[in-house]
Amino acid sequence: MERPAILLTSDEHADFLVEEFGRYARDYELIPARSAEQALKEAERVVESGRLVALFVSDSELPDAPVLHAFEQWRAAVPTARRAIVTPMERFLRDSQPLRMGMAKGKYDAYLLMPRGPRDEEFHHAITDMLSDWGSTVPDPEAVTAKIITPVMSTLVMEIRDFFDRMGMPYRVYSPDSEVGRMIRDRAPENSGYPLVWAMNQSVAVPRSVSDIARRLYGSPDHINVPDVVDLAVVGAGPAGLAAAVYGASEGLSTVVLESGAIGGQAGTSSMIRNYLGFPRGISGMRLSQRARSQAIRFGAQFFTGWPVTAIEPGDPHELVTDGGRIRARSVVVATGVSYRKLGVERLEELVGKGVYYGAALTASREMDGRDVVVVGGGNSAGQAAVHLARFARSVRLIVRRPSLDETMSAYLIGEIKHTPRITVQTCTEVTDGDGDDSLEWIGLTDTRSGETTRIAVGGLFLLLGAEPHCDWLSRSIATDERGFVLTGRDVPQEAWIDGLPPEDLATTVPGVFAIGDIRGGSMKRVASASGEGASVVPLVHTWLAEMARRT
Repeated sequence: MERPAILLTSDEHADFLVEEFGRYARDYELIPARSAEQALKEAERVVESGRLVALFVSDSELPDAPVLHAFEQWRAAVPTARRAIVTPMERFLRDSQPLRMGMAKGKYDAYLLMPRGPRDEEFHHAITDMLSDWGSTVPDPEAVTAKIITPVMSTLVMEIRDFFDRMGMPYRVYSPDSEVGRMIRDRAPENSGYPLVWAMNQSVAVPRSVSDIARRLYGSPDHINVPDVVDLAVVGAGPAGLAAAVYGASEGLSTVVLESGAIGGQAGTSSMIRNYLGFPRGISGMRLSQRARSQAIRFGAQFFTGWPVTAIEPGDPHELVTDGGRIRARSVVVATGVSYRKLGVERLEELVGKGVYYGAALTASREMDGRDVVVVGGGNSAGQAAVHLARFARSVRLIVRRPSLDETMSAYLIGEIKHTPRITVQTCTEVTDGDGDDSLEWIGLTDTRSGETTRIAVGGLFLLLGAEPHCDWLSRSIATDERGFVLTGRDVPQEAWIDGLPPEDLATTVPGVFAIGDIRGGSMKRVASASGEGASVVPLVHTWLAEMARRT
């Protein structure tokens, strides 16, 4: 495969930048340019040759154009490339304020001080972060750890692909008649059907669900040594559950985490979270989740991926029921999160996975190249999805029922959307119809004020419609509100208070069972707040365990 390109643009420092970026020369083609126009021509040449541009690096001053104007041109030519400004020390503070405002609006990704000597690892850490982020959205077809063989792109295949993306596993899809397809078919059980999955040098799998793949790769309670009774069982591995696992395990609690699907929950599908503390250039939900999982494992937490909990039996200890066995725990933290609410248009529901997707659908975004797509939703997840899809799609239309985005979306995302030419926002509108033969072809949009409906052709519909809780498995003794969210603290009905006192803030109506994150009634539905609740619940677990010890 041809190497992706890194374009280095500076009239004064081009040669220096090429020398400084020499450590990347094995894997990337380094292309110097002296002006914005020359960089644009070089980028167009790379694209026309069928190759990729991974990164634009530009001096803060260019001889023929303001740097932010240059980035607009380069972004139009290569929407998927990452963009960074590097500036010498003498201009760093002077240029900082006006240029950082452009970064806040999403015009580029990083504002960096030009390397001041050899081994400026802080600078190169920022560069490798951007290249890593680019590589996760425009993957290298040669770096493959999983192979999927299928004649058709079914809903199950899309779910498996999404699972691999969210677990950070590079993969490729092959036709059964391809060389790779024939090789894997020869290794599969006879008359096994499709899809076939080969991953991590294991034998060929014939999955019927994503759980089949997850269990095969990550084991099950039957395969992992679990103590008779653990201190803490966390159900759900989104940001809240992962934080509880990290803090619980780091403080010496024997900790088990059960997750029915991919690590990260809804946050794991976010292409870029820019307002999470400590990540000034942002971080994808997948990378944040995988880092948190690795951190928890380092402290001794055990993860069971692909094993949904089907019931909880409160007691001393509590028992969690899965179809692979039971886990007994002195304390349980419920962090199962929420799913996106269904649209309710029957024909569109039949096309899920065939042009219609719930969630950000990182997997499908790469297939939207040159298409007109629609994103429905007014929250941060919808905004992040629209910005991400704009790197691939010809146009992105963001549909919201409210008159504006101001009440439901963070200001930084609203600004980025306004400055992304491929995105348009259509307010006071809802999707009421749609259809297609083998895949989605059109949708009907209804104006909520006039009732007028229009039909538009679309190549993809991404639905991020709000929250429905995952709590069907909970015991009836755990109180929920009318929408199904778990009640904690003072929100618990007074008749369930003990000695006239409400439970602790994150405690449920069952002693020793806690709820955190989006599943909890009244939660903020933000990654940072969910992580905070995951950390905050651990002292409550310690208090409960100490009380249990006193009783015995």
